[in-house]
Amino acid sequence: KQWYQRRVVITAGKTSGVNQLKFQRSIQSVAEERVGKACGGLRVLNSYWVGQDAVYKYYEVICIDPNHKAVRRDPRINWICGAVHKHREMRGLTSAGKKNRGLGKGHRYTKVIGSSRRANWKRKNTLSLPRYR
Repeated sequence: KQWYQRRVVITAGKTSGVNQLKFQRSIQSVAEERVGKACGGLRVLNSYWVGQDAVYKYYEVICIDPNHKAVRRDPRINWICGAVHKHREMRGLTSAGKKNRGLGKGHRYTKVIGSSRRANWKRKNTLSLPRYR
């Protein structure tokens, strides 16, 4: 069921229900996002599953300090020091985030050619009429 604040009037059509809506991202990507918020000065590189019990799932999130000298000097990892890589986890650029966005290679991932489902849909449904044709 979708969460709504109390006493909120939902102005939606009769087909816009709230009961069978599911959260569209994985728990792993939510964990990365929470770590990114808590450790704002670090960059989230990736994460992996470590265990679970009846209530929780546990993930280890790999964070990198972009201001550390060893990171800045290492040519294999210093790409993450650039400003464009701030909060990768919020924009779905980690491995878990890309998986949730449906990005990948191969015949299974044709619905997101053009970087996103929306861009793909828009490109296929826009009528292009060049001036000289």
